[in-house]
Amino acid sequence: MECESLYEWSGPQVEWTTYANACTWHGELTTVQQKAAERIISAITAKESELLVWAVCGAGKTEMLFPGITEALRLGKRICIATPRTDVVRELLPRMRAAFSDVYIQGMYGGSRESDGTAQMIIATTHQLLRFKHAFDVIIIDEIDAFPYHADPSLAFASNRAKKVTSTTIYLTATPRPEHRKRIAMKRLPHIFVPSRFHGHPLPVPSYSMTFSLQKDLRQSTAPKTFLDWAKKRANPNRQLLIFVPTISLTENLIPNLITVLRDTNVTAVHASDKDREEKINRFRNKQIQTLVTTTILERGVTFPSVDVAVLDSGHTVFDEAALVQIAGRAGRSPADPTGEVVFFHDGKTEAMIDAVRSIKKMNRRGGFN
Repeated sequence: MECESLYEWSGPQVEWTTYANACTWHGELTTVQQKAAERIISAITAKESELLVWAVCGAGKTEMLFPGITEALRLGKRICIATPRTDVVRELLPRMRAAFSDVYIQGMYGGSRESDGTAQMIIATTHQLLRFKHAFDVIIIDEIDAFPYHADPSLAFASNRAKKVTSTTIYLTATPRPEHRKRIAMKRLPHIFVPSRFHGHPLPVPSYSMTFSLQKDLRQSTAPKTFLDWAKKRANPNRQLLIFVPTISLTENLIPNLITVLRDTNVTAVHASDKDREEKINRFRNKQIQTLVTTTILERGVTFPSVDVAVLDSGHTVFDEAALVQIAGRAGRSPADPTGEVVFFHDGKTEAMIDAVRSIKKMNRRGGFN
């Protein structure tokens, strides 16, 4: 706030702990994951200023980071993993604490209990980086293309100020924005590309469902008939159902109708303003909720083992190409269920929808899938 003083540390630099081998994760990386992990290690040890890791949804970006973080801790470096979304911080925190159980790791986001920001390793929303200056040797920005990071210049300013003069920034994304692709093409942004999911199966390719009555149905808070027909004929009806809608009001308004037409009372909604948001997401992850209606807050950074995905009004402006690719990436993330249906319900194809499907098919081709 303007009325509050802003303090900057001017004392001696902290000497951080060095760890011989801080990683307590016992899994194995695939060949393509290992290649990416080695490139990340190289960037950190050589103190490269930037590296973009372009990996498809479900490639296992978190696990690829483990060797690089291990090396950074061995060198006594301070690390921050920043992400635009609070839900992603909550998801990453227990995974990182399990993978580095001997390292004190703080999670920082609006409303978090840990707020002093003094740990050697911090997982935070990008907004929290406004609190730091020249603090980190390694900054990993997850989902760099996500809102609000790509749309708010102050967040990029904060991430640049939070890193030390000599430091390494690792960007992670499945859907690079045009400015990143341009820098890659001009060889001004070092990158490594990971074209396949960790379980070796292709990305689910969305199908289109033309729905002439879409706007009328949604105005009446009614699920379209095309959606109901699909929901009843799904190849695997045991999968949970994740339904994306463009507005918060629709998430709540559709619930009574869905409970009736799906003949299932185990249907709920979640959105950014929901005070029970964390609890509902955990219940859905634990399969205590069968059908979840949501906004784009769950488009990325969260993993559910076995879901089918529906996007109602996929032509809405809130669903740009990156959002639709990420939404499609929620399906088929588990080796036990590596496929999943993704359907765009629309009343007219948009460029974003067409580009999203084209991008997914291109990724599959680059991953060796025809």
